[in-house]
Amino acid sequence: MTSVSVRPMRWPDIDAVHRLETVLFAVDPWSIEQFWSELAQPTRSYVVAVDGDRIIGYAGAFLLAPDSDVQTIAVSPLDQGRGIGATLLRSLIDEASAAGCRQMLLEVRSDNPSAIAIYQRFGFERISLRRDYYERGIDAIIMRLRPIAGSTR
Repeated sequence: MTSVSVRPMRWPDIDAVHRLETVLFAVDPWSIEQFWSELAQPTRSYVVAVDGDRIIGYAGAFLLAPDSDVQTIAVSPLDQGRGIGATLLRSLIDEASAAGCRQMLLEVRSDNPSAIAIYQRFGFERISLRRDYYERGIDAIIMRLRPIAGSTR
């Protein structure tokens, strides 16, 4: 069994990431062009989780000190429950801290208790709610981590 590593997302990763995106977010996946645009932005940081030569997850954040926002975290259905989401989140938090960010925001589907539990374990607190954001009856819970451990500004 190979170990999972996390590394910066690179341009050649976009096709594999997009394939995973369309499996995980079939109703409203990001386009390949959106991933290209995100990687081109100097205020974005994207990483991939790799098991052997297979991309099994990805995550991205907007970083502009003193603030940061999680843009996305996704893990292959076959690899969920292995702690990969938490590993990706830790990577984003570390990137935000290194960039001098003092807080990190995110939104999570109200019907995703496992993601909410991971965020709470990392110290994120619920600060707001967007009713019916994803669809009727599925709210977006806005969560914040503040301060980010190790932030310097």
